[in-house]
Amino acid sequence: MSTLRDEFRDWLNDNLKGEYECLRWRGMPGDDEAYPELRKIWEAKLGEAGWIGLDWPSEYGGRGASDADIIELAEEYAEHGGPGRCGHIGETLLAPTLLAYGTKEQQDKYLPGIKNGTEFWCQGYSEPGAGSDLANVKTKARLENGEWIIDGQKIWTSLALESDYIFVVARAEPGSVGNKGLVFLLVKLDQPGVDIRPIKQMSGSSEFNEVYFTEAKCAEGDIVGKVGDGWRVAMALLAFERGTSTIGQQMTFKNELNAVIKLAKQNGAANDPLIRTRIAKAYTELQIMKFGFRRTLSSDQMSGADFTSKIFWSTWHRNLGELAADVMGASAEIINEGEFSALQKLFLYSRADTIYGGTNQIQRNIIAERALGMPREPRGGQMVTKG
Repeated sequence: MSTLRDEFRDWLNDNLKGEYECLRWRGMPGDDEAYPELRKIWEAKLGEAGWIGLDWPSEYGGRGASDADIIELAEEYAEHGGPGRCGHIGETLLAPTLLAYGTKEQQDKYLPGIKNGTEFWCQGYSEPGAGSDLANVKTKARLENGEWIIDGQKIWTSLALESDYIFVVARAEPGSVGNKGLVFLLVKLDQPGVDIRPIKQMSGSSEFNEVYFTEAKCAEGDIVGKVGDGWRVAMALLAFERGTSTIGQQMTFKNELNAVIKLAKQNGAANDPLIRTRIAKAYTELQIMKFGFRRTLSSDQMSGADFTSKIFWSTWHRNLGELAADVMGASAEIINEGEFSALQKLFLYSRADTIYGGTNQIQRNIIAERALGMPREPRGGQMVTKG
């Protein structure tokens, strides 16, 4: 067991209490509106203690944490009921992208706010006509007088209302199509020309938002890469998203499965042999998921099996939501005291797991083309040819 994990456990025991006790087990996907301001204060507390960006370079405050350390710390956080992280998009998606592709000026400008837990980011990828087909984005950017001017719309933008910045994929070369002519921009949300509209989800929360840009601006230097590099940078970020960025979320799966098992024992659902079989299957697959993560992180090279991670965990979690609903039985349709229970939220939110971050259909294409080397599926505007 790592010393770093011991240190983190002691810190959580000393700090996740008192005014923060109410945050335990709250703020996970589907429960994002729980205590947003207090969770931001908690994020700054994590940053002040040095628990953000542990695997970053030492010049930006990293502590040399290995991937195995990151998994252990995520496990420890989940076992303590640590609240959903407000800063995970900045820490696990944008930060590694800036470290790989950003300039020194961009790293110096944006990494400290993420490291300190005081600045929050959201992802501006999907559009009404470009969800799974990201190459079809229509949002436009043009360079005028030393500034990028942005016009367009993003949708399904998680946590936009609680964020300070958004990274935006936009089309900067007039007449370009597909993955050509794109830029990856770093944009402040609190400015004229940015309109954020929450989308009410069936779970009752509004994690997703629409974000409209009407001549919104960012500095000329807030482009990662150069014009035409947007697709390459965006794909690199998605690799982080489909890789280790969801470790924290997946570590909470064990807590959710335990809650389902506890209820099954209490209400007698565990006496149903079919329910028992599904619980055993869920437990077994959770262990496979955990071992798969360790295998992926133990190698510097991606194997074909590594491409299956997102489709595996998202399908598992969606199935867990259905198991939770069946264990609840008729009570799954009853709302007590005007709020969904944790297991009801699990069922409702997990419907989205196999859609966001690349749908299962997209994941199957990725597995077929990149892992198995099969011919590319025809994209929009392409013809299928024989031979």
